[in-house]
Amino acid sequence: MPLQFNTVKLFAGSGSKELAQKISQSYGKELGEMTLSRFSDGEFQPFYNESVRGSDVFLIQSTYQPTDNLFELLLMIDAAKRASAHYITAVVPYFGFARQDRKDKPRVAIGAKMIANLLTAAGAHRIMTMDLHAAQIQGFFDIPVDHLDAASIFVPYIKSLNLPNLTIASPDMGGSYRARTFAKYFNAEVVICDKQRKRANEIESMSIIGDVTGQDIVLIDDICDTAGTLSKAASLIMENGASSVRAVCTHPVLSGKAYETVENSVLSELIVTDTIPLKGKSSKIKVLSTADLFARAITNINEHGSISDLFKIFDQNK
Repeated sequence: MPLQFNTVKLFAGSGSKELAQKISQSYGKELGEMTLSRFSDGEFQPFYNESVRGSDVFLIQSTYQPTDNLFELLLMIDAAKRASAHYITAVVPYFGFARQDRKDKPRVAIGAKMIANLLTAAGAHRIMTMDLHAAQIQGFFDIPVDHLDAASIFVPYIKSLNLPNLTIASPDMGGSYRARTFAKYFNAEVVICDKQRKRANEIESMSIIGDVTGQDIVLIDDICDTAGTLSKAASLIMENGASSVRAVCTHPVLSGKAYETVENSVLSELIVTDTIPLKGKSSKIKVLSTADLFARAITNINEHGSISDLFKIFDQNK
């Protein structure tokens, strides 16, 4: 007897409509109809314009500018639960508050854990996200987490550049594991920029561990916020004799003067994904879409297939 799969319904939060539309096109199914009512005091209420009873519901919403988008997602989950959805997956391409994953000083919250609790309490059965700032955040959840890897998007692009002397770099010590993972795909060397912060979003000093002379450097990071770290790292790398430097960053938060900083930097280009929609423009920013990867992951979840099979790029990119 053939396997029976539940009906899939995709819905977009107001913060990820463009990406959700691309995912739905790649998946081959129209987005479901949903309305977000807003009141004059700023309160809002999402509701579904169609039945979700017995359906596998995928709610697509990144939680950048985190409070409104996060709370909207929580209400979407609660509404789907109360409307008798069979299975609710929160698709959170960018997981806000992920940088608050531990107590790095006394008397601070662990925001990422609190968000995990909220999503679970609201009624989500599963979380799908991409390139968490700290992979251990998966352990904050007591429900399944599908942690998609943007390397499967970035590696083919980097390969297409045919850089003659490719070296992978991390803009800080914390990203060294991510940089080494990319380096394996190309059998490339790794250099690390060791930075010291004076306070949040402000770098006091930076030095390079490794030789960049004559190399084509690709900086790897998960979040580009103010772009200050990437810009400073790129300048230091070029000052130390590199031939070129570009950066790969999954989530383009790009706050404050980030677009100006990128445009005025020595970076050849900044390659990002569409987990967060761009708010400004820069001739140096190139966007690669995550839609096909999310669509394939949704198919595999609904059909009880493997998610890890989506990331077997090592052999095909040698």
